[in-house]
Amino acid sequence: MALQHTPDLEAQRAAMRKLSFLIGQWDGEGRLLRGGSVVDLKQSEEAQYKLDGLVLMIEGVGRKKAGGESALQALGIISYDDARGTYHMRAFNDGRFLETEVKLASDGQGMSWGFSLGEIRTKSELRIGESGEWKELHQVTIGAQEPKNFMELTVRKIAIAESAEPSPIVTDLSGDSNTRKKRG
Repeated sequence: MALQHTPDLEAQRAAMRKLSFLIGQWDGEGRLLRGGSVVDLKQSEEAQYKLDGLVLMIEGVGRKKAGGESALQALGIISYDDARGTYHMRAFNDGRFLETEVKLASDGQGMSWGFSLGEIRTKSELRIGESGEWKELHQVTIGAQEPKNFMELTVRKIAIAESAEPSPIVTDLSGDSNTRKKRG
């Protein structure tokens, strides 16, 4: 019988703090390739720590600019495996889910992930730009074809949590940074 690894919770929390650049509420725009046509979106993202900083939950919602109907809902949960020294994400979207390894960018201001299924490969990259915007690019490759962009988004932080743990109080960044409002 193999010895079971005892999780090092402090090592996991320390690794998860490297993702703190994502914490907050973000709003902006996106583009999604769906059914052969491009859909322009009003995009929002919210990232917050859960389980005392052991996981990061990111929820994204995209609504069609024309009409406001929901076009994209995604939920990702990222954790750190201290035994292997790797980040993992389980993401849910449109009734499906995927589990994948997440790699942090060497400068600590982004991450990448992807998956393969038969001839289909995806590659996703999230970066925080010089002016603080969150940009994502998602590409799909089928067989020997050139990669195609199937989603792009750019959002800007509008509110940050007062602490690493979810709080009902957020600081509004859209105007007066001292304004407080209760999440509803």
